[in-house]
Amino acid sequence: MADIEFANKKFQKELNSGTSALVLLSVLGRAAEPMYGYQIVKHIENTNTDIPMMKHGALYPVLRSLESSGLLESRVEPSTSGPPRRYYSITDTGRDALGRWIGMWRQTKRFVDTVLGGDKHE
Repeated sequence: MADIEFANKKFQKELNSGTSALVLLSVLGRAAEPMYGYQIVKHIENTNTDIPMMKHGALYPVLRSLESSGLLESRVEPSTSGPPRRYYSITDTGRDALGRWIGMWRQTKRFVDTVLGGDKHE
């Protein structure tokens, strides 16, 4: 039984790492203003509380990676309730990437759903 638990955790981790960047770009692409990390986490949690897909600690490395790739930009602002906050916003390059990634996601989803037999495995 331990092997299947390890396999399940590994599979979930791989799925999460592959979709985190898409989710973060999507959230920031729809945001009316720049958002800081905790704000993004709360937004994701409020969107779908039944499925915890992203751990809080995993969010920041993905945000930094997206920024280093030029898909996001950030600025640090002082906070009245604690340490300074880094606010992220999507760049024009990020919006272009988001559109392309959504297309790739939809194509991948259709492929996987077709192979799995549609709703039979849900």
